[in-house]
Formats: sequence, structure tokens, C-alpha cells
Amino acid sequence: MKVQVLQVMLAGLLLAGCTARPAPEVRYVRVKVPMQVPCRAPGGAVPPWAAADLWKTDSLEVKVRALLAERRQRIGYEKQLEAAVGACR
Repeated sequence: MKVQVLQVMLAGLLLAGCTARPAPEVRYVRVKVPMQVPCRAPGGAVPPWAAADLWKTDSLEVKVRALLAERRQRIGYEKQLEAAVGACR
């Protein structure tokens, strides 16, 4: 009889120990981790290239002038793109 009472009391204590736990405390912790962010800088519009409209029958002078003009266009376009990439850094 004493053993049964002891077992019942022990079971009651074990069950009571499970219900006496305090509720978990919710805490917010700020963690500073660098994250990669996509670049949203607008790129320059592709210009209409000067040499795009050349014909095979155009004179050498016309072709050279168009190619020189296109070179200047390309340099300006590259500067626009570098500025857009630089804005993301």
C-alpha cells in the first residue's frame, strides 16, 4: 500500500513539474549581416550607331567618318554605363 501511494505521489510530482514551466520569453535580436542588394541604377539607352546604316557601295571617306563618329558614340556610351555601375557601389 505504501509503495502504491509513493508511486502515485511520485507520478503526481512528475506531472506537476511539467506544468510549472514558465512560458518562453520572446525577444527580438538585431543581427547585423551584410546582404547583397541588386542594383537598380538605370542603364543608358543604346544609341543608334553611326555605322549601322553604311552600305557596301558607300565611299571610303563616308565609311571612315561614320566609323570615327561611332567610336565617339561608343566612348560616350561606355562612360554612361560606367557611371551607372559606379552608382551601385
